Amino acid sequence: MTTREATGLLPRIGDTLIIGADGRSIADRATMIFFGAFQWPWLLRSLHGGRLADKHALLDRLDLPYDALPYLGSWKADTGLLGLVVDHIFEARPQLVVEFGMGASTLILARALQQAGGGELISFDQHADFVVATRQWLADYGLKGDLRAVPLRPSPDGWPGLWYDHGPLPDGIDLMLIDGPPWSIHPLTRGAAASLFDHVSPGGTVMLDDGARPGERFVARRWRHAHPEFDFRLDLSGTKGTLIGRKAG
Repeated sequence: MTTREATGLLPRIGDTLIIGADGRSIADRATMIFFGAFQWPWLLRSLHGGRLADKHALLDRLDLPYDALPYLGSWKADTGLLGLVVDHIFEARPQLVVEFGMGASTLILARALQQAGGGELISFDQHADFVVATRQWLADYGLKGDLRAVPLRPSPDGWPGLWYDHGPLPDGIDLMLIDGPPWSIHPLTRGAAASLFDHVSPGGTVMLDDGARPGERFVARRWRHAHPEFDFRLDLSGTKGTLIGRKAG
């Protein structure tokens, strides 16, 4: 959930619209403090968005100018994740991509889909101004997607934290990219994406950004136990790691 502008270390959550919740519980806050006490090395590592040469190679591959991605790092996607996304789209040619947490990855998804022959992109974020800015970002390069601003609400299926109030989604999701909500809501908050695993097509793929962080490692453990129909692996080629799950075909 980023624009093309530079961002700080901490994600923006103060003005997030939340449905059906009066705020985080004491247990949720305590969990965030506990994880934050030993998660700081991963947060510092995330400040680095990847080597400049890797970013230029990525943009060359997509025939985009070097200033198309002026800032990476902080809580933006890094070149490792973006490279994995492009590789996957060019190889698998997904027809339906759903993204949670938009920004740099949205631009790259839209461009890669365009170059791969087409495909539908649906992207969600909880900040309406980010959605407007990202829509303009794509338009500047002749790209488009179905970008939706939605509030957050208490997570489904017993997961802690908050999840997107995305409404009904179609079946047949070929690629689901999960880069939100931010860990500062709850370290396990992205685990609620599992509520949509039934919508992933056979042979489809799930990618979870920040997969090397302690919270996401706990999420991965629960996903592996609850969803044996997915084969999960942790890719450490980027600065933050990406958990990749492929659904049995």
